[in-house]
Amino acid sequence: MFSLQKKIALVTGAGSGIGAAIAETFARAGAFVFVTDCDEKSGSETTDRLKAQKGQAEFLALDVTSEEHCRRVAKTVFDSQGRMDVLVNNAGIGHVGTMMQTSGADLDRLYAVNVRGVFNVTKAFLADMLKRKSGNIINLASIGGVVGVRDRVAYCTTKFAVAGLTKSMALDHAQDGIRVNCICPGRVETPFVAARLKEYPDPEQARREMSSTQAVGRMGRPEEIAAAALYLASDESAFVTGTEFIIDGGFSAGK
Repeated sequence: MFSLQKKIALVTGAGSGIGAAIAETFARAGAFVFVTDCDEKSGSETTDRLKAQKGQAEFLALDVTSEEHCRRVAKTVFDSQGRMDVLVNNAGIGHVGTMMQTSGADLDRLYAVNVRGVFNVTKAFLADMLKRKSGNIINLASIGGVVGVRDRVAYCTTKFAVAGLTKSMALDHAQDGIRVNCICPGRVETPFVAARLKEYPDPEQARREMSSTQAVGRMGRPEEIAAAALYLASDESAFVTGTEFIIDGGFSAGK
């Protein structure tokens, strides 16, 4: 079950955290994985780790905010492997702040990566998927794209947009052999979250508070999110499209 043998996958933001865990999980399941990240060092390290585990992987530097760069990377993928089966839009950035603590530049920065980045990468591969009548797109949204989260006005705005984009695309292409879903994680212990914690006056207190908001009393682990991505990427989830796959340790259960 959940085999990705003979599938070609690409994961954005795969240099660390959830993206790296997804890339590793996909490689173990048999996929050829294009590891992409704007940070060549971390992306190359993930790729080397996959290869050391006997996985099939190749690193490609990718700036998701550049439509032209996304098209060039897509061409490289098609020249190399001929197609794209599973596209994972994981790259994202965050910001802590209320409306009054958030500048227009902050919102634009998050929008460029979290929303336009998903748009740019997907559009670069979609035409080929439509031509082949086959494709699987997995977007990483957030629990902050399902319910409001305090002090995350810009982040929630962009993640709600990712959830909306997912549902719209799923409806548009349900008859085209293309599935589109998004994963909405709660708080997960990643370098991304570690960086956000440093923005608080008392990072340790903030960490305890973040852990306590999950009903299970802890933050999630990257591999727990990667397991959900594996299911959505596999043929066993063939009847699943347009969904928000919530994995939040009970964060939203009482909301």
